[in-house]
Amino acid sequence: MPSEDELRDFLSYDATPHNSIDTTQVISRSRRRRLPRQIAAGAVSALAVAGIVTVAVQTTQFTSPAAVTSQGAPADGTTDETMPAEGFLDTGLKRAPAEKINLCTGALAEVSPSLYGLQLDVTFPPTAPVGTDPITGTVRLTNTSDTQVSGYTPPTPALTLSQDGMVLWHNNGPVITSLAIVDLAPGASMEYQAAFTPVRCAVDDDTEPSFREGLPAVPAGQYELSAVIDFTADPGMIQPGTPELDLVTGPLSTITLG
Repeated sequence: MPSEDELRDFLSYDATPHNSIDTTQVISRSRRRRLPRQIAAGAVSALAVAGIVTVAVQTTQFTSPAAVTSQGAPADGTTDETMPAEGFLDTGLKRAPAEKINLCTGALAEVSPSLYGLQLDVTFPPTAPVGTDPITGTVRLTNTSDTQVSGYTPPTPALTLSQDGMVLWHNNGPVITSLAIVDLAPGASMEYQAAFTPVRCAVDDDTEPSFREGLPAVPAGQYELSAVIDFTADPGMIQPGTPELDLVTGPLSTITLG
């Protein structure tokens, strides 16, 4: 058994500074070893965040309005639940109104036959004087189908004066909001009073609510007249595949100015 003096010497040896731990140095060395790992982990985190942002941007691009076709549906054929079911362009009229179908100096529009069998025929004098005075005539709406057609149209068709397929003049100005009732048996027709002015308009004229004053008269020659009108069918006439709103036109009519 060790004596009291030996025990004291033993305890005194364990308490000496040469066996103590320098905590400051240990923490310092640990921090130096951990720093590269922290930097690497930070870089990976930054790349992960960048990847999330990239995916979010790409997803936004796929659902942007630019990916929607003119028919109001996404270009890939899918349905975007954030869009109204009827599509963002569905306002009841997915084309230009009749009075904007043919614009100044543009090509005369080719219009498909009416889905309800309606047709417009222009009746004006075969000849008329050159000048800037309006020339009056009539436009006849005929039901060429074998069923009753009912609905309504504006009070007058839109007229177009053209030559060699190019629009020289068309109806322009305030739109009359009254309606003309259409109720035509097969083969029956109704007439509208109409007028055109034998002058030439320019592209800039279509940017204004009405044409400028003093449009130049067209020279003597042979021209064509045509008419177009919007027809709205009664609800009872609408069947699958037939629209409520139909664009009605007809053959060209020749007029000579001299």
